[in-house]
Amino acid sequence: MTAPQHTPDLFALSEISGPVLRPGDDAYADEVTGFNLASLHTPDVVVGATGTDDVVAAMRWAHATRTPVAVQATGHGANFPIEHGLLITTSRMTDVQVDPATRTARIAAGAKWSHVMAACAPHGLAGLCGTSTDAGVVGYTLGGGLPVLGRAYGYAADLVRSFEVVTPDGRLREADPHHEPELFWALRGGKGNVGVVTSLVTELLPLPRLYGGGLHWHAEHTEALLHAWSDWTRTVPDEMGSMFSVLRLPPIPQIPEPLRGGFWARVAIAWPGDTAEGEALIAPLRRAAPVAVDLVEEMDYAALDRIHMEPQDPLPARECCMLLRDLPPDALSAFLEQTGPAVGVDYPLLVASLRHMGGALARPAPVEDAVCARDARYFMESVGIMPAPPVAEAVEQATRRLYAAMAPYGTGRTMVNIHGTPGDEQDIARAWTPEVYARLRHDKATYDPDNLLRYGHAVTPA
Repeated sequence: MTAPQHTPDLFALSEISGPVLRPGDDAYADEVTGFNLASLHTPDVVVGATGTDDVVAAMRWAHATRTPVAVQATGHGANFPIEHGLLITTSRMTDVQVDPATRTARIAAGAKWSHVMAACAPHGLAGLCGTSTDAGVVGYTLGGGLPVLGRAYGYAADLVRSFEVVTPDGRLREADPHHEPELFWALRGGKGNVGVVTSLVTELLPLPRLYGGGLHWHAEHTEALLHAWSDWTRTVPDEMGSMFSVLRLPPIPQIPEPLRGGFWARVAIAWPGDTAEGEALIAPLRRAAPVAVDLVEEMDYAALDRIHMEPQDPLPARECCMLLRDLPPDALSAFLEQTGPAVGVDYPLLVASLRHMGGALARPAPVEDAVCARDARYFMESVGIMPAPPVAEAVEQATRRLYAAMAPYGTGRTMVNIHGTPGDEQDIARAWTPEVYARLRHDKATYDPDNLLRYGHAVTPA
C-alpha cells in the first residue's frame, strides 16, 4: 500500500514485511475473520504482522496518527466487532522455542496451544492449556488463562516469567518482576489494555500424560448427576479437575458418534496423577447412574482436546460466564430449572457448564497479578450458536435468564476471557475487583493515555 504523500507518518506502514490491507483488497476478508464468526470486523487498515518489527512499526504509525488499535491471533475471543481503526493480526507469528534445561518456552504472539504441544511433547513437557489447543496462547494468558488442570497448577498467568511487549507509544519493552514490574502485573490478568505482546516466556510442567476424558449420561439422569457431582467435588483432592455440563449437540459431522445429535449430561475429568488413583476417585460418579458413553482414559497430554471435545471449526458463538461463591441446593435447582430436561431438547444453548474451582486456583500468585477469580469455588459458563437472527435472539434470551437465575450465588464478577460481548463500563469492570480495576485504569493512563487500545474488554484511562 502506498502512503499518501501529505501524511509522512503513514510511511511507517511501508516498513512492514507482512500484508497491509484495506477494505476491498482481495485478502482483506480472510485476514480480519476470526474463529468466532458472530462478530464481523471492518477495520480501516489490517496489518498481518510477521514479527516483532512489524508490530513496532504498526504501533508507531498508530501512535503518530492517533489511530485506535485492536489485536487478533486466532479470534476465539472475537466477541465484539472491530470497526474502523487498525487491526494487527499475529497469526503468522507462531514460533515456539523450548528450553528443556530450564523447562521454559518462548512463545510468539500468534502461536496456538497446539504449536506449544508439538514443541514440548518430545521433551515430556507441557504448558497450562485451556479446553482447546486451537486457542492462542498469548490472548488466553493475558486474560489469566484458566487451565484444564488449574486446580492442580493454578492459572497460566502464574507461570509467566516475562513478556516482550510494544506499548502504545511504539516502544518495545521487556516486562518481568524486576523490569517494568507494574507493566508485568497488568499484563497478567489485565488482558490487552497496556500493550501488544509479541512474545512471552513461561514455565513448563514435566507432564507427558494425564488421566482424563468425559463421562456421558442420557438426559434423564441430569438432576441426579448434578447433585452427585456437586457432593463429589467437596471430597476430591486439589489435583482433581472436573466440569459438569448439560450438552445439546447438533447432528453435524464435527461431533463424533454416538454423541452427535444427543442431549447429554457430562462430567469432564482431568487428573495429572496415577491412573489407578484417578479411577478410584471417579468411581462414585460412575456408580451414580448408568454411564452411556465413557471416554475417560490415560492419554498423552498433547491429546488434551479429547477431554472437552470443543469445536475445531469457526462458528458464530455467544459465550458468557459467572464466578460463583458456592453451589448450595437452591443454586443447583436454579441451574436445572434453566438448563435441564424440563426446558426441552430445543433449548438454544449448546452447552451450560459448572466448573470446579479452588485448589491451586485459590492460591495467591507467586508474583502478584491482576487475576481476580481466586475466591470462586465454582464457575459457570455457557455457549450458544447463533447462525441466524431468530436463533440469535433465542440464545440471547436464554443466556440472560440463566445468569439472572444464578446471580444470587455469584461473586458479582466474571473472567475476562469468557465474559462475552463487553457492555458499558460497569459491565466491563465486573472482570476485576474494584481495587484491581482502579489500578488497571491507573496503568492504562500511564501506558496508553490516548486510549488507543480501546476495543473489546478495554478499561478507560483514569
